[in-house]
Amino acid sequence: MAQIFPDGWNDVIVSGAAKREIETLGVLHVGLPDTYAVYHGVHWTKLNKGFSVFGEADFVVVSPAGRVLVIEQKSGSLEETPDGLVKLYAGTSKSVQVQIARTIGGMHKRLSSAFGAQNYKLEEMLYCPDYRVKNPAISGVNPERIVDATRSDQLVQIIEHILPVDELAQPCLPRLHAFLADELALTPDVRSIIGEVNRHVTRVSGGLATWARSIEFEPFRLRVIGTAGSGKTQLAVRVLDDAVKAGKRALYLCFNRPLADHLRHIVTHGATVLTYHQLCQQAAVRMGLDIDFSDPRVFEVLERTLLDMQFNESERFDTVIVDEGQDFREAWVAPIERLLRKNGRFWWLEDPMQNLYMRSSVALPGWVEVRAMANHRSPHDVVQFVDMLSDSPMKIDAAGPFTRSDLRTITYAGSSATQATREALNEALAAGFSPADIALLTFNGRDKSLLLMLDQLGRHRLRSFTGAYDEHGSPRYREGDITAETIYRFKGQSAPCVILTEVDFERFDDAVFRRLFVGATRATMKLIVVMSERAEAQLVRRVA
Repeated sequence: MAQIFPDGWNDVIVSGAAKREIETLGVLHVGLPDTYAVYHGVHWTKLNKGFSVFGEADFVVVSPAGRVLVIEQKSGSLEETPDGLVKLYAGTSKSVQVQIARTIGGMHKRLSSAFGAQNYKLEEMLYCPDYRVKNPAISGVNPERIVDATRSDQLVQIIEHILPVDELAQPCLPRLHAFLADELALTPDVRSIIGEVNRHVTRVSGGLATWARSIEFEPFRLRVIGTAGSGKTQLAVRVLDDAVKAGKRALYLCFNRPLADHLRHIVTHGATVLTYHQLCQQAAVRMGLDIDFSDPRVFEVLERTLLDMQFNESERFDTVIVDEGQDFREAWVAPIERLLRKNGRFWWLEDPMQNLYMRSSVALPGWVEVRAMANHRSPHDVVQFVDMLSDSPMKIDAAGPFTRSDLRTITYAGSSATQATREALNEALAAGFSPADIALLTFNGRDKSLLLMLDQLGRHRLRSFTGAYDEHGSPRYREGDITAETIYRFKGQSAPCVILTEVDFERFDDAVFRRLFVGATRATMKLIVVMSERAEAQLVRRVA
């Protein structure tokens, strides 16, 4: 697999064109050998007559010999005009040829300045995976270097042809990767900082994933109680990776469907990722039962089906991980344990502070228990904010990369938080966060939220769960560029900027505190809390 720089690319919330670029990164990561490196979002800056000129390359691929290929990706539709290919942006058309020329020209100047004009090789490519170029001859781009929808499945092979693996090394090779890594840091904006945050969190919170995997005992039954941001998800991913690499069957189970869908995209191919009720659904399908997801009692029926199911040896797993264990019922433990092979390894990951459904803790007698109470993800002032609201010190170590995130609160009067949420969204965008970096999280459930009834907030469309499922039990979503979710469904995930909105309650109690804890600790860089006047009054009295 190719090396991807910066890392953390497959653990972000994106939509639209950004999502298409992440998909391309996935193709390059899996398809190219590990001797190739792929840089994405490579920025450089130069001064031109007193003005800063910015250029951006979607992808820069470096061969083992140091030959460089700049890939400009244009997702969606293009237009072919007598002057060449053009792309529409918010009603304005821009020449693809001019954009590529500027990008290549900027890169030539930077490479030439760093290594000398004869000491590097620079290639170019236009990648338009959603569009078929009908007349390449007048496109304004070298036809041989256009990979359109008709050749998108050959992208990796074409790159390897342009960047041969067996040519002599370029003179720039010894310093090329350091040069490109430095270029990534030339624009100190929110986007580049997000990359740094991802690297820090991945590196530091990976400690749990390292030491917990070193524990050995039989039978292997390990309960990990970890606070938000302690690295439980990284631990799960690494355990699944270990099992798959060892040729063993591995199963990951969680409660929330969005978390399962998220994990399915980042874990090693070969691991099985399901919610508990998806596992029940598979059992029902195997038994030939018809499943009616419009029946309000469908989940009870599914749970009974799994209880009655018997598994043969080929269906069992060597490793089983339960994540979000605080949301599981004790009655679910026995059918899960029946899925384990002899000497199988059973991991149970949970955070009691994220027990939003107020369920009783599952008893796991005889299990080894470890605790991880360092939050490596959230800014320090966010951890301090929730700590001030607790009845007693939570003993959570604020170990995130930021000491302060300038935590903001915005208060609204009446019953509608829409205008205040729009204000918070505009503030986040003005701070440099892109729509893909922002998560709008409602303090309410979906049925009580006015926000989640909206298709659009300001000029931005909201991507949210409609509450409906298709015939296969998959949730249906509205299309949009900003994620809007409940805190219940967003548990286990995070975003650089979180707007926790519709925060309203008459009386501060443990259930309210848990919801505030979960919502606030989703943020890795910025938290904005939009609350009612009466909720603000309760919190002021709480910390007074």
